[in-house]
Amino acid sequence: MDKYIEHPLINPNSVEARIYQQILAADVLTKGNTMVVAPTALGKTIVGVLVAADRLKKIKGSKILILAPSKPLAIQHEENFKYFLNAKCTSITGAVKVEERAKRWDESQIICATPQTVESDLLNGRYDLENVSLLIFDECHHGVGSYAYVYLGQRYVKEAKNHLVLGLTASPGSDKGKIKEVCENLFIQDVVVKTEDDPDVKPYFNPIEIDWVKVKMSKELEKIKEHLNKSLKHRLKMLKNLKVISTISVNKIDILKARGKVQNRIARATSPPKECFQAISLLSAVINVQHALELLETQGIGTFNKYISRLRKKNTKAAKGLLMDADFSQAISLSEKAEKHGWEHPKLKKLMEILKDELGIEPQKKLKNKNEETLDPNRKKIIVFTQFRDTLEVIYQKCKKERINAVKFFGQGTRDGEKGLTQKEQKQIIKSFKIGTYDVLLSTSVAEEGIDIPSVDLVVLYEPVPSEVRMIQRRGRTGRKNTGKMKVLIAKGTRDEGYYWASLNKEKMMKRQLVDKNSLKNLNIQSSDRIKNPPNSRIIERIEDEENEKNKERIKNLSKNQKILVYADSREGNSKVLRALDMLNVEIRIKAMSAGDYQVSEEIAIERKTAKDFVDSIVDKRLYKQAQTMREEFKKPIMILEGDDLYSGFISPDAIRGSIASIAIDFGISIIPTRNPEDTAAMIKRIAIREQNGSTKPIQVRTERKPVNTWEQQQFIVESLPNIGPVSAKKLLEKFATVEQVINANENQLQEVEGIGKKTAENIKKVLTSRYLHYKKEDKDKKLL
Repeated sequence: MDKYIEHPLINPNSVEARIYQQILAADVLTKGNTMVVAPTALGKTIVGVLVAADRLKKIKGSKILILAPSKPLAIQHEENFKYFLNAKCTSITGAVKVEERAKRWDESQIICATPQTVESDLLNGRYDLENVSLLIFDECHHGVGSYAYVYLGQRYVKEAKNHLVLGLTASPGSDKGKIKEVCENLFIQDVVVKTEDDPDVKPYFNPIEIDWVKVKMSKELEKIKEHLNKSLKHRLKMLKNLKVISTISVNKIDILKARGKVQNRIARATSPPKECFQAISLLSAVINVQHALELLETQGIGTFNKYISRLRKKNTKAAKGLLMDADFSQAISLSEKAEKHGWEHPKLKKLMEILKDELGIEPQKKLKNKNEETLDPNRKKIIVFTQFRDTLEVIYQKCKKERINAVKFFGQGTRDGEKGLTQKEQKQIIKSFKIGTYDVLLSTSVAEEGIDIPSVDLVVLYEPVPSEVRMIQRRGRTGRKNTGKMKVLIAKGTRDEGYYWASLNKEKMMKRQLVDKNSLKNLNIQSSDRIKNPPNSRIIERIEDEENEKNKERIKNLSKNQKILVYADSREGNSKVLRALDMLNVEIRIKAMSAGDYQVSEEIAIERKTAKDFVDSIVDKRLYKQAQTMREEFKKPIMILEGDDLYSGFISPDAIRGSIASIAIDFGISIIPTRNPEDTAAMIKRIAIREQNGSTKPIQVRTERKPVNTWEQQQFIVESLPNIGPVSAKKLLEKFATVEQVINANENQLQEVEGIGKKTAENIKKVLTSRYLHYKKEDKDKKLL
């Protein structure tokens, strides 16, 4: 008889007593902030449950926050924690209304959420992390770069009274530097590793059989590949002659590095030579051919042709040159012919054989009508992963022809006119798959993490992926209840083989590093020091060191209880600048603004432009329109230019310099350079300090653009009347000629205008003739001013 853990907050007979899980939980509670690394299906969630139960019991009135990188996974955690713990549990995602999110937070002990949603709520001041006694980062390997986990880790350690961090992952990565970055970003002090070889884990671990299935490229594909290689080789030789590359044996990374060097050369030169722009075009063409080759070798004719169709729509010199190239054109002609004849990639045929064999589909067996078919949740279930949605469609259509009961599962983004799946649709597909409505789930990478499918008999990878993290995540979809199986399709002599070896070697390296305790110690994680000294302290110290006496006096004038206030446009919601402002103790209020990205006073608004955005806005002609609006709306408009790669694009440096000069001279907008988002945030704070100077005067945020012309101003005034929109305002002015005559018109005269009824006319006259009454908030007696 199985033993279950007994705890006041753990539901009876819900958590099986596994020694290794209890030891892991004890390590977290005694050692502090910890990353737990364990294979999928070993119950990392239970470790979180045990730690959460202990924290809720010991720290009365505290909350537990579980973060997951996707909505389905957050919902799944909510269901699990409700099942295991006797505590009020909820979920907070972007699908929940703002008011409801704040209510759920206040009323719940355990909150399962997506990081972007929590980040947005924190920046808008809807709640705080002060009473969160445990923060769980599920799939914590995401905690790098600008991902929301990084900001939330900093905010939590800075704000929580009793903080404890638990990171959970099956695959932190093979790069020691990345593991160190995750640990430092999430303030993790210790890494605990469990593997399938540990004695206390073995009884609970189901081995996974991996079969690498190799196929040979067809003659038709080899012929197309030959022409593509000729086209590629021709351009590589030209780049070598231009001394952009030293050899024609290069990969995608080499080409990207070469493009960066050429862009830097363009940026440094006052008048870059024509060869630089020729090289940029050639490099772009090489990238296109390399991608086309990858699609042909690893995906097939259908996916390749869809890419060519998208390439035809591009209006770049590189794309046009390729389509006129003899070899590239011949490759296209052969691929179109192949598709007409139904010639497919041999991997597609092999995949159908595998699925039919696994499902026991006989050659003449007909698929039953869905209405007649008995649903059986114990039937075999298969997941097929492919990298591209185009290939997903090809496989799906082939499954239909072969009478294989399959369903497509992909992300929420729209692609080439095909709408993404909504969260509700994704949930319904998974539910149908679980109960046996479908035998095969065809999925892109969206199903790598977080879908709740407890028992999949087989995982098939249409192509290997070079990432050890993604390979582990995909493999983790099987072997949860019984011995799992995974098959990986590989086209011989193609990129498939390179990706195969890359993923194997990276996974071996990751395992060696995780098992080797000395290797982990050598990471030199600085989390302990970072907890004592939050990461924003260095920025603040630098700001204060650079502050002159005049600005120091302004800081002294600010009330100790008053924060610097900055309004941010709602479109800046995912900006690193907002995170940095928050870490600099700036009060942020997010509004929809008519001009600028940030506003710090009545007179000053700031338009933030990254180097790329500045160049893009020159190309699409947004720049001068934005400058004109800023000039009209604010007395002291400012533009911040962020980044040091302003001249690394395709536009002539002189054109960029001319635009900067025009913004400063023609529009009178001050331009301030900054290095990165953190520097931008520090600059915005400094400007706000100068402007606000201890003032408590509210800032009037421009949510609509001020009318400029006389007719716009007239229409603006009339539109402010009750139930009057732009159309009715125009009709009223056309009828009465002036604003004055509109105001002087009686109810009967107003009703003569089409669309103005009796009630609207009455409301208009009521507003125009009623006495102005204004009450002070603090005047309880509501005395008339």
